[in-house]
Amino acid sequence: MPARFKDLALDAVDHQALADWWCRALGYARRQPPAGSPERPRTWPVPIYDPNGSGPLIWINPVDEPKRSKNRMHLDVYGDARELVSMGATLVRSRDEEIEWDVLSDPEGNEFCVFVPPKPKPQPTRR
Repeated sequence: MPARFKDLALDAVDHQALADWWCRALGYARRQPPAGSPERPRTWPVPIYDPNGSGPLIWINPVDEPKRSKNRMHLDVYGDARELVSMGATLVRSRDEEIEWDVLSDPEGNEFCVFVPPKPKPQPTRR
């Protein structure tokens, strides 16, 4: 095995604001430095994580240039596209007869796909 998955990374001109946006959108939190460590400078990348432990660590990295073209890799999430749009995302393409998901972009233009959450499996009844 030449490689294995570690984290996701997302570039942003205003990486602090975009980290906050994705934390709200995903229910993530900023990862704090270990106890006794100094605070990270605001110019450093911002790591955000899923407090429930099920999602990947995402690094929001500062860059000087705005996004200019389509992503070659993107995030797929379960969620409510309308709610994400009300939070500042932009609808790029609605689900239709060709696709079963909505394509949105975050406030900096990074595309992501939003799928309807799967229905929970019924729990067996206990006797």
